[in-house]
Amino acid sequence: MIRTPLRPLARILDARQKGENPDVIERENLRIRHEQMQEKSRGRAETRLLVMGLLFFSAFGVIGAQMGLLAASEPMEPRSEVPGAAIVAQRADITDRSGHILATNLVTHSLYAQPQMMIDPVGSAKALLKIFPDLNEERLMKDLTGSRKFLWIKKKISPEQMQQVHDIGDPGLLFGPREMRIYPNGAIASHILGGAGFGREGVHSAEVIGTAGVERSFDGWLRDPANGGKPLQLSIDLSVQAAMEEVLEGGMKLMNAKGASSILMDVHTGEVIAMASLPDFDPNTRPAPLTKGDASDSPLFNRAVQGVYELGSTFKIFAVAQAIELGLVNPSTEVQTKSPLVWGRFRIKDFHNYGEHLSVTEIIVKSSNIGTARIALMIGAERQQAFLKALGLMEPTPIELAEAPTGRPIVPSKWPEITAMTVSYGHGLSASPLHLAAAYSTIVNGGYKVTPTLLKTGPVPRGPQLISEKTSAIMRSLMRQVVARGTASFGDVPGYLVGGKTGSADKVNPAGGYYKDKVMGTFASAFPMNDPKYVLITSLDEASENSGSEPRRTAGWTTVPVGAEIIRRIAPLLGLRPQVGPSGDAALTLVRN
Repeated sequence: MIRTPLRPLARILDARQKGENPDVIERENLRIRHEQMQEKSRGRAETRLLVMGLLFFSAFGVIGAQMGLLAASEPMEPRSEVPGAAIVAQRADITDRSGHILATNLVTHSLYAQPQMMIDPVGSAKALLKIFPDLNEERLMKDLTGSRKFLWIKKKISPEQMQQVHDIGDPGLLFGPREMRIYPNGAIASHILGGAGFGREGVHSAEVIGTAGVERSFDGWLRDPANGGKPLQLSIDLSVQAAMEEVLEGGMKLMNAKGASSILMDVHTGEVIAMASLPDFDPNTRPAPLTKGDASDSPLFNRAVQGVYELGSTFKIFAVAQAIELGLVNPSTEVQTKSPLVWGRFRIKDFHNYGEHLSVTEIIVKSSNIGTARIALMIGAERQQAFLKALGLMEPTPIELAEAPTGRPIVPSKWPEITAMTVSYGHGLSASPLHLAAAYSTIVNGGYKVTPTLLKTGPVPRGPQLISEKTSAIMRSLMRQVVARGTASFGDVPGYLVGGKTGSADKVNPAGGYYKDKVMGTFASAFPMNDPKYVLITSLDEASENSGSEPRRTAGWTTVPVGAEIIRRIAPLLGLRPQVGPSGDAALTLVRN
């Protein structure tokens, strides 16, 4: 920049010639110079202010955006575990065949403490004890006043408890969001669902894992994010399940039984529509397993799947079906039934003396042990074993329950003729009610083997055919006659053409032999017998009907009435309309699948 002189010579000379004061020129130039300097300083100041304003605006913009992001996000607390893989908290729902929720998730909170941040550990401990009386006072005081840096107080708390802890006002008491598993229907289908608990845990989340039932069997699937939250749909019908459990519980109490189980199965697909075991439990507060004593005394024990019992005369259906299929007998074939049947040192008797001979039909209707044993001799031990194995009665059922492998049938190590005879009427081979449901489905559905499942499958390919359609039709007729005029006469439900077979087996005494006053009563039924759609297995453990002068423990008196009441209650729920008018092949109409 070129500075302008304060006293330019040309202007000074010109002013002197004109008689003007040259000092005025100097003062004027000095004023102009000062104004220029002020203008330049003002420009620099304005530039600095603009830059500072932009810097402050940017800084406050970044801070404001960060504050907004934090306000919109879920609060994150420090982890209590060492760094590792992230915990997958989300778990898919479980629904019944119609989409009703059986198991779902609820977001709640956990409570933990950082004692070094606490203002009044002693006072806070006393307040916490009022909110959570189950806490150990001595240990809580020691932990909060000691040197610990982190302390779990409660893994799950209710909203009301959370507010009460908030009111304590101690900054060292902190909350973490937590997803927990809930079962909105309580104890309904508890043995099917099983239950869930916590695996890896952090203050911000916890890993929910299955501990039993389908929760454990499908644990990986339920926790797999690749499924996109799609629910696991089971084959059971919630309304049918609830009705079955209600009737079964009432029947168990009425018949003074120790326990009970019931299974309803689709005879064509093997889908389990309902399955109950009593006593049961609430999976929301799953009890601890027994550490000693009889496992069946625990409410966690699933009698329908884990319980293996000698199922008595229900096995007679298999012997007769095989003999008819092999062409050894037909329904009118006469078989010797003179009592007792002596075989070496063994004596086989019937509940009643049925005379010298009975037809095959009457052997089933009257439930003759001797007649069935003689039919087993016609079949032979090897063929009998092969048939029972084909029916699935010698291996654990493949149903999708964690407990299924423990329900392994107890099979004789050797199979001489006497074993073949006793097994034919249900003694010497122990299986579960679920085994029986699958085997009976095969007998009545045309002879096609079914595989039990708890998943809604819809139409499935037919399994191998073990007996012909003709033999299956004959067996359905025999089972119908058992209910119409035989040992299961209390099982007749007007309008539903129920057929079935009873089984009363003395329970095995662990000390050896059999109990004389403890019976496992079973009613294996199917309906409607003109076109079977469902098999229902009902069992009562140590039941006794005491209305008469002496206790009556056979299944016809104890289990059959309970099974009949279950059918009466659930058939309308299944969409089966009862017959009105004379019986016939068109006795029922399916109004809903």
